[in-house]
Amino acid sequence: MMERRMEAALLALIVGHLVTALEVPLDLPQPPTITHQSPKDYIVDPRENIIIHCEAKGKPHPSFSWTRNGIHFDIDSYPNVVMRPHSGTLVVDISREKADHYEGEYQCTARNKHGTAISHNIVVRQSRSPLWSKEKIKPIIVQEGVSLVLPCRPPAGLPPPIIFWMDNNFQRLPQSSRVSQSLNGDLYFSNVLQEDSRNDYICYARFPHTQTIQQKQPITVRVLNQDPVDERKPTFLIPSGPSSSKMVLRGQVLEMECIAEGLPTPELSWTKVSGDLPAKRTSFLHYQKWLRIVNVSESDAGDYRCTARNRHGTVHHTIHVTVKAAPYWISGAPRNLVLAPGENGVLTCRASGTPKPLVMWAMNGIPIENSPKDVSRKVEDDTIIFTDVQTGSSAVYQCNVSNEYGYLLANAFVNVLSEPARVLTPANKVYQFIRNSRALIDCASFGSPIPKITWFKDSRSSTLDGEPYIFHDNGTLEIPIVQARNGGKYTCVARNTLGIYENHVYLEVKEPTRIVKQPEYKMVQRGRSVVFQCKVKHDPSLILNTMWLKDDEELPDDDRFIVGYDSLTITDVTESDAGMYTCITNTSLDHDSASAELTVVEATPKPAVVYEKPDPPTDLELTDKKKKSVQLTWIPGDEHNSPIQKFLIQYEDSLHHRGHWHNLTEVPGTTTTTYLKLSPYVHYTFRVLAYNDVGFSRPSAPSRMYKTEPAAPDENPAGVKGFGTEHDNLVISWKPLTSLQSNGPGLQYRVMWRQKAVENQWTKVTVANTTKFVVSGTPTFVPYELKVQAVNDHGDGPEPAIAHGFSGEDLPAAAPENVQAVVLNSTLAEVHWDPVSHRLIRGHLKGYKVYYWRERSLHKHNPHHMEKLILTFSGNRSHGLLPGLHSFSLYSFNVRVYNGKGEGPPSPTQQFETPEGVPGIPTSLVVTNSNSDSLTLEWSPPHDRNGHITGYTLKYQPVNSSNELGPVEELALLANETSVTLPNLKYSTRYKFYLNAKTVRGAGPAISQEASTIMDKAVASRQVDIATQGWFIGLMCAIALLILILLIICFIQRNKGGKYPVKEKEDAHTDPEFQPMKEDDCTFGEYSDNEDHKPLKGSRTPSNGTVKRDDSDDSLVDYGEGGDGQFNEDGSFIGQYSGKSSSRDNAEGHESSEAPSPINAMNSLNSFV
Repeated sequence: MMERRMEAALLALIVGHLVTALEVPLDLPQPPTITHQSPKDYIVDPRENIIIHCEAKGKPHPSFSWTRNGIHFDIDSYPNVVMRPHSGTLVVDISREKADHYEGEYQCTARNKHGTAISHNIVVRQSRSPLWSKEKIKPIIVQEGVSLVLPCRPPAGLPPPIIFWMDNNFQRLPQSSRVSQSLNGDLYFSNVLQEDSRNDYICYARFPHTQTIQQKQPITVRVLNQDPVDERKPTFLIPSGPSSSKMVLRGQVLEMECIAEGLPTPELSWTKVSGDLPAKRTSFLHYQKWLRIVNVSESDAGDYRCTARNRHGTVHHTIHVTVKAAPYWISGAPRNLVLAPGENGVLTCRASGTPKPLVMWAMNGIPIENSPKDVSRKVEDDTIIFTDVQTGSSAVYQCNVSNEYGYLLANAFVNVLSEPARVLTPANKVYQFIRNSRALIDCASFGSPIPKITWFKDSRSSTLDGEPYIFHDNGTLEIPIVQARNGGKYTCVARNTLGIYENHVYLEVKEPTRIVKQPEYKMVQRGRSVVFQCKVKHDPSLILNTMWLKDDEELPDDDRFIVGYDSLTITDVTESDAGMYTCITNTSLDHDSASAELTVVEATPKPAVVYEKPDPPTDLELTDKKKKSVQLTWIPGDEHNSPIQKFLIQYEDSLHHRGHWHNLTEVPGTTTTTYLKLSPYVHYTFRVLAYNDVGFSRPSAPSRMYKTEPAAPDENPAGVKGFGTEHDNLVISWKPLTSLQSNGPGLQYRVMWRQKAVENQWTKVTVANTTKFVVSGTPTFVPYELKVQAVNDHGDGPEPAIAHGFSGEDLPAAAPENVQAVVLNSTLAEVHWDPVSHRLIRGHLKGYKVYYWRERSLHKHNPHHMEKLILTFSGNRSHGLLPGLHSFSLYSFNVRVYNGKGEGPPSPTQQFETPEGVPGIPTSLVVTNSNSDSLTLEWSPPHDRNGHITGYTLKYQPVNSSNELGPVEELALLANETSVTLPNLKYSTRYKFYLNAKTVRGAGPAISQEASTIMDKAVASRQVDIATQGWFIGLMCAIALLILILLIICFIQRNKGGKYPVKEKEDAHTDPEFQPMKEDDCTFGEYSDNEDHKPLKGSRTPSNGTVKRDDSDDSLVDYGEGGDGQFNEDGSFIGQYSGKSSSRDNAEGHESSEAPSPINAMNSLNSFV
């Protein structure tokens, strides 16, 4: 008793090890694991090659062998059989030998030095579709009203065929409660009618594996109407007698049938004597003659009674059902164990069945009682307990659970490893989450003993514990509502007794994207413009994309729609622009949207008759009620001066969506009755709305409720997809059917899959209340064919279409080979590699990434650089260019392939050197010493030498006061020079200098500088002394006196000859073209450029000082009186100035009256000096 208690306590302590069992990385030693195998009952198509699957993994990679019918199968002795490389899969070429020669029971063995795994027994059988035996069938002549059975008796096929009856035109024969097909394929008539006479009752057998159809000879039936048959009470045609029995296995489908004859035709019903029928798993087919219960359990055992009745009586038949069970797992198959030396563990093989199954253990394929003894191992019925395991105890254990109805075989290894803790999550990974969302940070780890995970944030002062953090068993850290303060550096530490491993990741918390100014409802006149605002606030580190939709579709391709940064403008609005406009803004992490409606009205509403919405229809009536249709009639309401254009018919489903009205159909405004197509299993209530140019009326009063009967689904889920979320699974997803599409209660989905071009049989599972199913244990990234079929309590949906998908991706397993670099020039290199084979990519090829970094410059003066760069080349590439390299540098690089899962391992790091290039610009150029005829320049070498400096080139040229450049002088300098003095320069002259460095590749860009020589002291003193010389002072005085005399002469001439009334007006209105000297500052007024060569107005003296007596001022004739006289803007007559004859104008126009300017005089003096 004490020993039992200790074992129980030990079991409780180590059961946790089962829960946290780890997947061993493939780079560590491990026994084989079967990853894929053909089904136990493997029926093959005789027209195709036989492929018997057996795939396994392990380290080292396992070797494979086979047995056939319990005897070693020597593959080398069968020329038509080959084993795929690195695999145990057998491929049998049947082009030269029949497939039935290879029928038998096969078993695969995968072994390496750590253990042996075996597959289950694979019974290979050839599918068969034999022909009907030839027979001559005599016509069947019967009296109207009697019962009749037409036998089918199809040939035995493998698998059994599907039976159906058709006529010569390949049309299915109609069946009803009177005429129906039995489970064995015979056609039963409860009573025959005259209309049953025909000569083409044909039974067909379809063999699904080979997709062939065989046909029985036609049967002729003649129904006579000579002696009327009396009506009679029902009797059972099948099964016979008052009772029968049936056995069914757990999980299978139970099908029972009762077919009765009688006149009139009996009605069938079913009950369970010992309880209720399971409503969700029960369906009645073939007009209540079949009872089907899916996914049978032990609770379905008992007595079932079928009852046939008509007006003449009732008859019963009882079927006693017993439920047996092939072995099935209670808590799943045994799991692999990874133990460190000295640890304890347990393997559990817990299964059930009826009768109770027998559990047998084996180690490495050998019964455990015949295996070497191990003191650390103890077998207790369905459990093996391991205590204090030691290195070398690794093995694969087989658990075989069997009874008379089947068996289960499972492999589970015990891998004894001493492995330090390691973290599998990539280092320095950056996680980005939106504030207030749920954040999950990974820390996948492995080690033996199992590592313990601890988390730190920023500084490692204390471990993370408590709110707001949640710690998952797999090491993941969860923050349910992440905030900005949660951002930062997180350190995940995996620790076991053999080592510590830490990994750093980063969490960035981004601000949510929000529309702060939403678009608003707009009503605009036709032809005007309208603007919808959509101002967004988002995290500045995320790229924002904004798009607009109209009625949930893309905007029309029209230049009138102008999308701005935060607005949508529509110009010249038309009626078609009315609708709902939606602004959608998103980043890589989140999104937001807002909508507004646009209503377009007439630009100038015309006053006219008042238009209103129509009144609602009345008097709704339902007639001609059928299973899937009904006729609806109504009376229209008042139109209110606007004709009714259409009626909208809506329905409410009070069974599934009470209180919600849905649009069903629209009919023209001239229609007042219509047939409505209905769906099964809906409680319909209808209402009608009328529509005219003003809008919809109020809804009519609801009609009476009409309930349709349930039926099998008539459509299957759409959007079937297959993809993997892990390397060994396949997620099958679909869009669920709505309650309206379900057609009845108990909606479920039959999910089917098979590996494309490998498996012929479909694996099936039925699920409910979900939109996806995960298939585990799949090979990595292989194509699958998928089907999802809708089923409910009343039958199956139509045969679904085949979709395609792939199982999950894994990281690429290999790096590119033959990696090399070709240097094209000093800043460009081309990298070449051999593409990785598709098999090793293990996923959708995305491309290749080249990691490269500058190790150092080849020049001793330049520092080292280690910044890593990445170039991504999408697609199946074998080369790529690395631009923007530094000249004269040593680079390292490697290449990695990446798929949808991530990057593969890097190729071995390679190196290349870039040649010399032209140098960079010199670091500095300064003038350190300026003299009157020389300048000294100093400079610093370029920061980017890009090679060995071979020298410098100095160019310089003078620059005059108008910034014009003089001739260029050029000077070559040595590489070790950093200064130079330029002699023999001009004094007080500005010079521009250009300096560039040179390597063997040429000259680099130049640095420029400007500087001036200083002025000579003697010249400067001469320029100062000239202002103090007596002759210079006298000259200046003479010039001033001359100017004064000229001004006096001009003044006198200006004021002569004021004899006429015109002169009075001139005195009152100053001539605008002559501006006298200003009194306040004695400066001259401005002269217009176009008057430079005209005489002064009012002057009669030419510029040469002579008086022209012929040009008398005493006559107005010369001014063209009554001719071209003009007035100034102030109204004064100006004909005396501008109305002269053309000859006079020409005579005076070329004489200048401009007085000498004192400014011009000074400029002349300066030129003279």
